[in-house]
Amino acid sequence: MSEEDGLNNSDERLLQGVLARIWRYLQDNNNSSITINKAKNYRELQMKLDLAVREESVDVEEMLQDIDIYLSESVRTSHPHFMNPLWGGTNLPSFTGEIITALTNTSMYTFEIAPMATLIENEMIKTMSKLVGFDAGEGIFTTGGSNGNLMGMLCARDRKLPDVQNEGINGKSLVAFISEEAHYSTTMAANILGIGNKNLIVISCNEFGEMDTEELEEKIAAEKRAGNTPFCVIATAGTTVKGAVDPLDEIAEICKREYLWLHIDAAWGGAALLSPKTRQLLQGIEKGDSICWDPHKMMGVHLICSVFLVKSAGTLSKVCSHTDDAHYLLLDSSKEIDLGNKSLQCGRRVDALKLWLAWRAKGNEGWRKQIEKYFSIAEYLATKVSENPLLELACKPGMTNVCIRYTGARLTPDKQDLVNSKLRVVLLESGEFMVSKSIINNRPILRAVIANPKIDENIIDNFIETIVNIGNKISNDEYHSR
Repeated sequence: MSEEDGLNNSDERLLQGVLARIWRYLQDNNNSSITINKAKNYRELQMKLDLAVREESVDVEEMLQDIDIYLSESVRTSHPHFMNPLWGGTNLPSFTGEIITALTNTSMYTFEIAPMATLIENEMIKTMSKLVGFDAGEGIFTTGGSNGNLMGMLCARDRKLPDVQNEGINGKSLVAFISEEAHYSTTMAANILGIGNKNLIVISCNEFGEMDTEELEEKIAAEKRAGNTPFCVIATAGTTVKGAVDPLDEIAEICKREYLWLHIDAAWGGAALLSPKTRQLLQGIEKGDSICWDPHKMMGVHLICSVFLVKSAGTLSKVCSHTDDAHYLLLDSSKEIDLGNKSLQCGRRVDALKLWLAWRAKGNEGWRKQIEKYFSIAEYLATKVSENPLLELACKPGMTNVCIRYTGARLTPDKQDLVNSKLRVVLLESGEFMVSKSIINNRPILRAVIANPKIDENIIDNFIETIVNIGNKISNDEYHSR
């Protein structure tokens, strides 16, 4: 290939080498005998790698070697035994969307610069809004659920204080309410918006991780008596650890009575809307004022793919009115369809294409089957844990999070805690399975998340056997052999 054709020989060798590696990597994703990770700490990895850039360029072969090392040292998030975060696996139509997005290299602020992408994003927003029950709503793709929670609190602030964009908070003590199980991004949002973390009022949860609505009412009243201004409640539909869903109907009634904005963090649980069997878990979600939902979680679309939805059209153009002076960017000819005036970002990646391709490939029926499969496997795992005398469920699963504790034989609670902490370390070092560690009732647990299409009941059986064997070995070595 000549320079005149746009790509030289080095470009061709690089692209061919990369495509060959993509093919091999995708093929290896089905091989459960490959370890998930190499379990090196960062110092060991730094010593091994040559990361420094140089004065002179490197050739294609060295670049391909760099890519080989990167792939080798990466955590294999599509491995059948990967159950660590709230996502996993590979969706090939979504992956192709990532490739085409990078290839076309555009931004989402105007129809002029991203014509088909703009129509696709609007279609995806319309589709998801209808699933939520926001038939007259609108939305935007964001950088993740954290950004969605920020947007929700921002919309709430601006409704309570219509002049806030010009006047600032101006000494008013705005207070918002979250549950003790809420995502930490709510704290970041309060910080960014200048509300202050002390004005983020935490509400207790019951044993299942659901917000206590009686306490919510009491604390709203207490803040009003103290001269503060309640403006928002952030409910969670699928908490990070327990998968709990707050009582949305009850919270919505309180918010309506108190004229508070209800934002629902459904980043994890939103996918339950895709099946009639699981949709009931999110009863009352249509009563929210805004929602964030991450298709990159249980739906398995490639990172990042996150949507922020509001019930009332026109909300986002008011909150994001900073674009009014961008005469060089937003033109009157497509003002009604441009998305730049609904976003806090100017440059914004095309994240709707991969969701659209994945949805076209699966259809509504495909999503239904996938979500129901995950819930079925999570139920199978919970049953196996309950039936094993050496294990226990740390809490009843809310979504497809399953929180497990190794109890062992004749171990005190303190010793159980030490074994569980070490069990996860040994499991991670083995590279055989990857699950996360968390804390419930001040005690360590293992959290396995079912959000990977390659997980099946045989893998669950293997997982149970593995953690029991590791737990038994640690227990015997540390306590019973003395």
